[in-house]
Amino acid sequence: MEHRVKIIRSDRRRRTVQAAVVDGVIEVRVPAGLDAETEERMVNGIVAKVRRKLSAGEVDLTDRAARIARRFDLPVPDSIEWSDRQRTRWGSCTPGSRTIRISNRLAAAPDFVLDYVLVHELAHLVVPDHGPAFRRLTDRYADAERAKGYLQALTNHGLA
Repeated sequence: MEHRVKIIRSDRRRRTVQAAVVDGVIEVRVPAGLDAETEERMVNGIVAKVRRKLSAGEVDLTDRAARIARRFDLPVPDSIEWSDRQRTRWGSCTPGSRTIRISNRLAAAPDFVLDYVLVHELAHLVVPDHGPAFRRLTDRYADAERAKGYLQALTNHGLA
């Protein structure tokens, strides 16, 4: 669902922007007096972040990870969650606590991309490094190379 955006300029706000979804509308509060280019950059950035969070809420990572784990004979994590703090990684795994975090930047990605990242992180529950044994596990995913290409394209276009 595409949410309408409403910009509210505030004389009280000095440097920061804030966004909230109110009655299905993304309301963005910006400092009054910003030049058009700065305002557009700030609004686009925060709206993208809000939309990623909204998209992430539509995907049940726990269920999806469990299905993929069964399909590829991989362990199920004790905890899996979306993360809006991952700026340089698509996902991360802490094998000791069996915890996986997936960047919410992937919430709107095609299914084959999110599934590949899940396979990658689930494989870390078996093999913590990226050596040959790890690659044997992740290469079982038929669309691995396609997904890697998609992620590389996002990275190259500054969307990572």
